[in-house]
Order: sequence, then structure tokens, then C-alpha cells
Amino acid sequence: MKTAEPIRDKAEIKALTDYFLKKEDLRGYLLITLGIHTALRISDLLRLRVSDVYDAESRRARKSISVKEGKTGKTKIIALNKKAAAAIELFVSRTSQAGFLFKSRKSGASPEGRPISRVQAWRVVNAAAAEIKAAARVSCHSLRKTFGYHAWKNGVSPAVITEIYNHSSLTVTKRYLGVAQDDKNAAYRTIGTAV
Repeated sequence: MKTAEPIRDKAEIKALTDYFLKKEDLRGYLLITLGIHTALRISDLLRLRVSDVYDAESRRARKSISVKEGKTGKTKIIALNKKAAAAIELFVSRTSQAGFLFKSRKSGASPEGRPISRVQAWRVVNAAAAEIKAAARVSCHSLRKTFGYHAWKNGVSPAVITEIYNHSSLTVTKRYLGVAQDDKNAAYRTIGTAV
């Protein structure tokens, strides 16, 4: 089985989001955006309801969300950044959706509906990655890994990333970050100019 990789190239992340925006597929756009900006596992992401991320009274995305992780049973608070909030507000304003955030189109007339399956989420992400000819092996888990990779590249301590992921050790997080040879080469070059 192939291992999911983080999406290292910011241009590829933009290409993925643009792919969905051009198709006017706001559900796919929101899936990619929240997947990258919340670091949630796909199973936790698919369980989100509109009311979890959007305040109907203020007509704005919530400042933070509380999620009980299915795998660990731990509750985590996630601050929603500007990109995540904007994606939520765009989605809700255009869809007027209630119930599950990533509602299956096969939900029928039920206002609550049911979320898309993990397999369907994979199909959505995989098809978009193939369409943009992504360099990395992109899957739903890539979205979670992308968060950590870019947090690390922007100077966030690996110890903080370990806490965000609820990993048992820094060793697990190091594997997640997907340090590539170009990252190692950059470290050697940096030291060469610093010392």
C-alpha cells in the first residue's frame, strides 16, 4: 500500500482549491480547505455539521470548533483561520445547507442527511489530484499531513505539531512530516551560510 504524502508545493494546494472553485463544487472546495487547515482525520471531518462550524445568528464561521476525535476519544479545540472561515462562509452562503457539512447527495429529502463516505471523500480528492497532475500521492490523509508539513516549514515547533495531532511521540510526528531530501539539502545550505 502506498503511503500518503503531504502536499509540499503551495501551488498544488492552490490548484486543488481552484479546481473545485472552477467547477463550482463548493463541497469539494470546503473538504480540501478544512482538511488542510484543521488537521482533522477524514472520519472526524466528515462528522462535522454546519452548526459545528457556522453560527447562524451572526452569519459567520465560528472562531473555533470543538471536536471529539473518533480514534483517540480526546476532545480538541481548533481555531479556524481566515482561509477556513472564508471557505465555510462561502459554502453556507451559496448552499444554505443544514445538517452534515459534507452531506451525501444521496441523502434524499432529509434535512439532516448523512455524510459522504470515506470512500467517496477519497474519490473526490483523488480525482482532483489526478486532474491537476499532483506530484505527490494525494489522498484524504494527505490533507492532514499537509497541515503539519507547512506548519513545520513555517517554524511551528514539532512538539506543538505532535500535540495538535495527538501523536504518542515526536517520532511518529517526524514520519508524518515527510521530510524529503530537498528539506535536508536546504538545512545543509542554511547552516553553510549561518556558520
